[in-house]
Amino acid sequence: MNATEVHPLDALEQALQAERRALLEHDVEALLKSTRDKLDALKAAERVATPDDRDRIAQLHALNRANAVLLARRRREVAWTLRYLGRSEAAATYDGSGLARAVRTGGRFLGCG
Repeated sequence: MNATEVHPLDALEQALQAERRALLEHDVEALLKSTRDKLDALKAAERVATPDDRDRIAQLHALNRANAVLLARRRREVAWTLRYLGRSEAAATYDGSGLARAVRTGGRFLGCG
């Protein structure tokens, strides 16, 4: 790695911070980009991490878990809003042949006839 390259653990931290900002700001495009960056940085970090990086990796793991909690909260908010509007998220199920299919659950009529 040369002097201008970002260490993969630094890149991973930057991606996790960007992911957190995107979640807090409800920025879907930034969330998608940060997720791609996070996965790329994670692959690179797996190649270069050493036992000496254990503490740093633990910190990054905690940041990732905090983001996961925030993401779960956002998903609950979306699910609640969909239910309130009479819609629901499609639930993936498997039919008798073992093929995946989407099933819509519940809902209520919002308009007049």
